[in-house]
Amino acid sequence: MHQLKRKKVMVVGDLMLDVYTMGLVDRISPEAPVPVLRVTQENRKAGGAGNAILNLVTLGMEVIPLGRLGNDFAGRTFLETMKQENVDVRGIFIDDSFQTPLKNRIIASGQQIVRVDFENPTCLSPKMEKQIVASLSQLLEGVQVLAISDYAKGFLTPSFLSILIENAKIRAIPVIVDPKGIDFTRYRGATVIKPNLSEAVSAAGLGREATLDQIAARLISETEVESLIVTRSKEGISLFSHEGIREDYPAQVHEVKDVTGAGDTVLAILAAALANELTLSFAAELANIAAGLAIEKIGCARISLAELSARLLEIDTQLAFRTT
Repeated sequence: MHQLKRKKVMVVGDLMLDVYTMGLVDRISPEAPVPVLRVTQENRKAGGAGNAILNLVTLGMEVIPLGRLGNDFAGRTFLETMKQENVDVRGIFIDDSFQTPLKNRIIASGQQIVRVDFENPTCLSPKMEKQIVASLSQLLEGVQVLAISDYAKGFLTPSFLSILIENAKIRAIPVIVDPKGIDFTRYRGATVIKPNLSEAVSAAGLGREATLDQIAARLISETEVESLIVTRSKEGISLFSHEGIREDYPAQVHEVKDVTGAGDTVLAILAAALANELTLSFAAELANIAAGLAIEKIGCARISLAELSARLLEIDTQLAFRTT
């Protein structure tokens, strides 16, 4: 993994706080037929696009976040996590009228039993959008890849997305999108879009009987992207080019524990690889391996170069053994 050098990556998207409340269940409540969790630990981490940011930091990249937070506990906690990681927070804007999304995952004996969300998705105001657009020229200086992480919380308005992608194209900066919703035309002109299988099927609108090749062809045509990457859970990752070439990468995972944040891991690996001018095929292969590592852990995982290298060596050793 020596090919991944420190590069500058901008991550744009919805910022939120992830809370993990962990403990033990050993009795049922006398008030209602529900388990009582005896809390033993609580962790707070940057979530949403923040998970992609932290994965890129772990990979050694210089990260420029662009997003918004509310003037609240969750927002302040998110900012503090960024500062602890020495992340440049100039591109994080505070919106007094916005509630920072918070997701609290309740985990008993390693098993998530419920998730409690505190959020009120609100579209970016025209005033703040104008302020953010005015900052783009300075924030994009020296950026080698732009990664968009859309969680449909209102920050990525159609008008802002259009301006953002156009600014990147003018500067010849590749744009990778982790999309949300069924209208992928919002991301028209991006370099790569990477939905999961369910998102791709819904966005293509061709019905459940359509083949993955047909779905990919429709999405590439509608969005005018160069490539489409579809994450397919236990089936791995499939890469499609606008020329109609398909490449499949089987899943590389030992044990599925938690799929939370795996998409952010894929986005981070793709961004780091493309920033280092690696081929998209190799980037997809690395992202597939990293996703396997991520879902072997509880919660949003940060995958290191050392872990990637170790898994690559393991896979190479297994292949060598099978061919002897």
